Amino acid sequence: MASGKTTVGQHLAARLGLQFIDMDLFIENRYRKTVSEIFEERGESGFREIERRALQEVAYFENVVISTGGGLPCFFDNMEVMNATGLTVYLKTSAAELANRLATAYQKRPLIKGKSSEELKEFVKNSLQQRQPFYEKAAIIIDCETLFESGKLNEKIEEIMILTGQIPVHKRQ
Repeated sequence: MASGKTTVGQHLAARLGLQFIDMDLFIENRYRKTVSEIFEERGESGFREIERRALQEVAYFENVVISTGGGLPCFFDNMEVMNATGLTVYLKTSAAELANRLATAYQKRPLIKGKSSEELKEFVKNSLQQRQPFYEKAAIIIDCETLFESGKLNEKIEEIMILTGQIPVHKRQ
């Protein structure tokens, strides 16, 4: 959560002339309910099953950039599916920075809704510790600690494009 997946994904897709898919929006459109509503009705395990089925569908789309929810790589064989069908990128960010980013929008996210500032920090720290082994299976790891500082977004997009072979290294500035 809050690593910049949607922001980076949208910009990367635009630069590459590809379609962008946000998995949460894909699921919301398919089920005609928000992720929060699905969580309330089916619980986390029900949502994770829906998420898994959606991944199995979109994983085989061509010419797309897909932004997954932060938990998706950590359940079932989802990370293996992603690595087998596409090029995965982990936007690595510290727990402290993620908590800072989430502090303004946490009421919208089902897993952290209603948590105090301290509870949020602890939740993010624990979640990141649990999820990191899955995230580190990504083909490419990009440090996104400073992603939202001036000029850094374009820098990170360029870095991803170079590492994915989308632009020759000699064009790097």
